[in-house]
Amino acid sequence: MNKEKRQEIFERLRADNPHPTTELNYSNAFELLIAVILSAQATDVGVNKATDKLFPVANTPETIHALGVAGLSKYIRTIGLYNSKAKNVIATCKILIDQHNAEVPESREALEALPGVGRKTANVVLNTAFGHPTMAVDTHIFRVSNRTKIAPGKNVLEVEKRLVRLIPKEFLVDAHHWLILLGRYTCVARKPRCGACLIEDLCEFKQKTSD
Repeated sequence: MNKEKRQEIFERLRADNPHPTTELNYSNAFELLIAVILSAQATDVGVNKATDKLFPVANTPETIHALGVAGLSKYIRTIGLYNSKAKNVIATCKILIDQHNAEVPESREALEALPGVGRKTANVVLNTAFGHPTMAVDTHIFRVSNRTKIAPGKNVLEVEKRLVRLIPKEFLVDAHHWLILLGRYTCVARKPRCGACLIEDLCEFKQKTSD
């Protein structure tokens, strides 16, 4: 795919949704961090149902840590892997209190040192909370990047690096959200809704006629 086509793709995505953001509910960097940790192998809708009950009760490292694993588990038991996630969240809160003055650090290394936080979660927090031009490649972005040929790659890290290199810089901060939404609602896994896609004529995916 040439750069002119990429430019047009992201101009259309921006025109359609000028201020995209995550579908996770949060009001500060710490709430976002916790929501993203909880969202692994879970839906944003499911996480929001849990955090909508949790955050009014506890939404700081100190108050969530005070709940303990058992107390936190009561709020998040509807989310998959809730027991291990509760342990990670409590351990993360302790590190934030002890090492970061109860603040979410604005550095990849510090974020990835937190229990339950990998590269993708760190990228989401850096991008959404702090406005860094990072690219958190989930299953949706991986699929869209390869299917459209915006930035094909064999693995998540390869796609991430290509996207950061190839997407025009003016779109980088918001591109993560546009691509996730495109993959979640239009460029879906089994039968992409090409006829409803605003970049269909620019996409380099050749859909089989049997679809």
